[in-house]
Amino acid sequence: MQRFYDFFRRHPTGVDTFWSVLLFGFTSMWVVSQRGPREQIPAAAFTIGLSLVIALRRKYPVKMLLLTTAIGVGQLILHVTPNPGDFAMLVIIYTVASETSARRWASRLALAGAFIGPVLSQLRFRDSPGPLPLWATLFLMVLLTVPFVLAWVLGDSVRTRRAYWAQLEEKATRLEKEREAQSRIAVAAERARIARELHDVVAHNVSVMVVQADGAAYVLDAAPDQARQALETISGTGRQALAEMRRLLGVLRTGEQAEGGEYVPQPGVEQLADLIDQVRGAGLPVDFRVVGEPRSLPSSVELTAYRIVQEALTNARKHGGPGVSATVRLAYQDGDVDVLVEDDGRGAQHELYEDGGADGLGHGLIGMRERVGMVGGILDAGPRPGGGFRVSALLPLKAGR
Repeated sequence: MQRFYDFFRRHPTGVDTFWSVLLFGFTSMWVVSQRGPREQIPAAAFTIGLSLVIALRRKYPVKMLLLTTAIGVGQLILHVTPNPGDFAMLVIIYTVASETSARRWASRLALAGAFIGPVLSQLRFRDSPGPLPLWATLFLMVLLTVPFVLAWVLGDSVRTRRAYWAQLEEKATRLEKEREAQSRIAVAAERARIARELHDVVAHNVSVMVVQADGAAYVLDAAPDQARQALETISGTGRQALAEMRRLLGVLRTGEQAEGGEYVPQPGVEQLADLIDQVRGAGLPVDFRVVGEPRSLPSSVELTAYRIVQEALTNARKHGGPGVSATVRLAYQDGDVDVLVEDDGRGAQHELYEDGGADGLGHGLIGMRERVGMVGGILDAGPRPGGGFRVSALLPLKAGR
């Protein structure tokens, strides 16, 4: 049964052809039973036409409806009595009413035929095989009209449902495209923002190098040790600035305008304590712990860690609900630093983070992923067991490795 259903869905025209041949066979037997050539010739022609209607009803529904109308008028004029081939009229009415590609006037014509056809047929052939009383004629009119009208109603319902599902699919496709476009815009904006911040970091490092170089030149003769220390600082700062610059070249800054003012270093892990104090002052209890021995980190890694904590705490405060608390852990490992932010709020609703965040642009998690990816780290964010939300980022001590 399932194979037959699958074949029907894949080859609807072939199935219609099969039913057309079957209908032609049954009607041909009726044609042979007619009394003479005068009745058999038009009956045979109409049989071929009605069989063609069944075979081509899906491909040319409007044309087949017009052909059926012409055959019905011809049967009335030539006095071809109702026969098994007239079943095609019932089928074409359903087909035209159900096809979304058919014009509305064709559907209305099919409905009119559903009402008028059985009435005219009963009036034309009321004396065959013998005269009937008026009440019997009226009863037969109603009895024959109901199936045709029901066929149109069923077909129109199918058409309405198909149109509805087509609208839903179109809307879903459009929303998917809009969401992809918004994600691309959010990623581009976040990359531009990261590029600006990295540019500030590099500019700050270069400023430090210039100050140290001026100091080394000033004390070169009077204090050689102090000058050597300044040169070592310049060397280390220069290497870090070069690493930041190489990563900066891979970031697109389309449409960014130059900003005035002096360049200042971006926040890092040393400013986390101040950030957490601000969050506590806003009413969110935060437990902050540092595990391992703190060490010097690349500026981009420090900035990424700071922004992740800032974004996660802001999301917890906005979406965690009343009575939420958070935990922040900064763990220094051999070659990485692990940033963990957890809260005990309404974790199931934190899926909304994709649509809103502290950056003012929405797409908070998208920004986190972009930042972590820029330094070659790994981000894991999602609901945690027992409720709440968990954000974990593993950042390499050497950014971009």
